[in-house]
Amino acid sequence: MKGLPVSDTNQNNGTPNGQKGPIIPKSANEALRPERVPDPPKRSRKARSQMVIFLNFLMTLVVFVIVLAIVGTYYAISAYQSPGPLATNTNFIVRNGWGLAEISSRLEASNIISDARIFRYLTATYLHNGETLRSGEYEIKAGASMKDIMELLKSGKSILYSVTLPEGLTVRQIFNKLQADPVLEGDLPSALPPEGSLEPNTYKFTRGAKRTEIIDQMKAAQEKLVDEIWDKRDRSLPLTNKQELVTLASIVEKETGLADERAHVASVFLNRLGKGMRLQSDPTVIYGLFGGDGKPADRPIFQSDLKKETAYNTYIIKGLPPTPIANPGKDALDAVANPWKTQDLYFVADGSGGHVFAATLEDHNANVKRWRKLVAEKGEDPSAIAVDGQPEDSGATAAGTTPSGTQQKKKTN
Repeated sequence: MKGLPVSDTNQNNGTPNGQKGPIIPKSANEALRPERVPDPPKRSRKARSQMVIFLNFLMTLVVFVIVLAIVGTYYAISAYQSPGPLATNTNFIVRNGWGLAEISSRLEASNIISDARIFRYLTATYLHNGETLRSGEYEIKAGASMKDIMELLKSGKSILYSVTLPEGLTVRQIFNKLQADPVLEGDLPSALPPEGSLEPNTYKFTRGAKRTEIIDQMKAAQEKLVDEIWDKRDRSLPLTNKQELVTLASIVEKETGLADERAHVASVFLNRLGKGMRLQSDPTVIYGLFGGDGKPADRPIFQSDLKKETAYNTYIIKGLPPTPIANPGKDALDAVANPWKTQDLYFVADGSGGHVFAATLEDHNANVKRWRKLVAEKGEDPSAIAVDGQPEDSGATAAGTTPSGTQQKKKTN
């Protein structure tokens, strides 16, 4: 019938809702009434389980943590390798005993790195097989990354300082120089090492090094050096042990500063020892009077000094003094161990910083005469000049060629 609503039909079978049978017309009210929606399927007991809910939550949390860890790791690695906040080059000191945590916090406090935690934990991943960040003072460049700083501190390439201890210093004078060094730390040994037992040299060290460490290095180096030179010595020398070698080398060291003269000066003293003559060396007299402190620069050597009885006055004693009078260097030790082969017994200054040598007293006196003439031409008093090594049977005074009555003695060699 026209105008009457009918129910929907299934396209496959022509029946409403897929049911077979005749088409039943509906009234307008029935057509407008909403159809009942089927109830959703009931959840299974397994899906309703609290354990499943917890596992789902846990899985979600794990995924979140993993994502967060990946992002955090990327950020940390990026920060570790990126330029740091340091605006200008600066020095940073790592003290002995500092651990990674202490170093990290101090780097951050000094505004050298941006995050101590990142530096600490990522640096730990780079250290293997007992590697550590080494103590010392380091120059850190402006903008250095945390990785750059880690590599520098791991390498141990810290700033090196040096102290130069020249040949001819006494142990006391060496101690004074070490004590005055502003970079070295710690006290010196309370007891002085034996004279001549320290090797003169330039020693390098890092900030924080102990003064006792330098002394230990000097002692070990000198002992090794003396052993090596003694083993290679001329076996015909009139020296019976290493101590005598060092003692004579210390006298040679104080007598001349010219490297090419040391072996010649050594030959003079060895020739005197071989003949039983006194050495008559001014430096031994000075050591006997002033010890390891040395002669004051403004204090002259007087004629009376040469007559004072000390264990070191080789104008009075025969043979070598009881100990070295300074710390000789390698060249002086080599010169005594392998001296020139000469017959010379005397030497005097030549006016040019060196010496002229002689085998006879007659030649020596001629050399002294020429020296006095040079001194007089310079306007100085030649009568005040004395010469080391003048033998006691020369008819001269104990001071050498100085005339009797002269009060001040000037060293000429």
